[in-house]
Amino acid sequence: MKIAVIYGGISPERNVSIAGGKAVIEALRSKGHEVVPIDPALGADPERYAERLFTNIETFPTQQDLQGFNPRDMINCFSSNLFDGVQFAFVVLHGKYGEDGIIQSLLELRGIPYSGSDVRSSAIAMDKITCKSIFAANGIVNPPWELLRPEDADDERFLTHLRKILGRDIVIKPSDLGSTIGLTIVKDANMDDLAEAIRNASKYSPYIMAERYIKGREITVGVIDGQALPVIEIKPKEDFYDYKHKYSKGHTDYVCPAEIPADITDFIQNISISVYNAIGCSSVARVDFILDEEGQPYCLEINTLPGFTETSLVPMAAKQLGVEFPDLCEIIIARAMQKVKR
Repeated sequence: MKIAVIYGGISPERNVSIAGGKAVIEALRSKGHEVVPIDPALGADPERYAERLFTNIETFPTQQDLQGFNPRDMINCFSSNLFDGVQFAFVVLHGKYGEDGIIQSLLELRGIPYSGSDVRSSAIAMDKITCKSIFAANGIVNPPWELLRPEDADDERFLTHLRKILGRDIVIKPSDLGSTIGLTIVKDANMDDLAEAIRNASKYSPYIMAERYIKGREITVGVIDGQALPVIEIKPKEDFYDYKHKYSKGHTDYVCPAEIPADITDFIQNISISVYNAIGCSSVARVDFILDEEGQPYCLEINTLPGFTETSLVPMAAKQLGVEFPDLCEIIIARAMQKVKR
């Protein structure tokens, strides 16, 4: 099968996406597929790809690094002959212009089946604020939160209100990014720290949210076509599972299956399926939780294009079931193609 692997893009999660793209390219080639690597940020010129395929996953690009990319190149890419003869697109993009429904809509216009959720579900899942409203409507417990604007950093009265309703430990983050980019945990929050956290988040997005910090164990569940994978506990060796801990070797331990009681495991897996269905997801997704000290799981978010290297969380959980990474890639393709045929 001729498969386009779409990776890279122009979001701050570009480096993570390139690492995932490289892994999927190698996996699909090992299975005998004809693979076309496509980085939409580089436009329609395949000669630019070789020099940009390898990158340092342990750092994320700054806004200045990303200024050299133009969204118009992405349009040129999708209207070019790079996609001629492509039978399927394996999407390994993250963040803006990748995980938010835009790339999915371009693929649909070209009539190319793809991995991941459709346009609508991708757009919904990308917006944490919309997701939280859907969680609440479906009875899915999640931490209390508040919508912020960049100018709120200079509003002392509002910051006092924020601390009153969310408590003294608060998470500030962009509402439309992943990989903890732009995220700050403000402990025992004072006005200066809150203001600085809002300014930091606003470097990456004008859409910001504040969320009550829940102390507990970090849990994640992969879902493929409505079936939950084994639960994973994430155990960073320092306090917080930030970008460094996610993507630098040796900074985090992972326990799969998580060492939690069977009834809580079942409960979390069932919630994950409920979240997946409530957002309208298809193909593969990952749902993240905090399990507090009383055993109450709080749903944080759903990722419709979770990380996809061999050591990423969804492949890790699949391997626990005996499914190796190249086989997992083929399963995702086969099920997406079956859905198109129906």
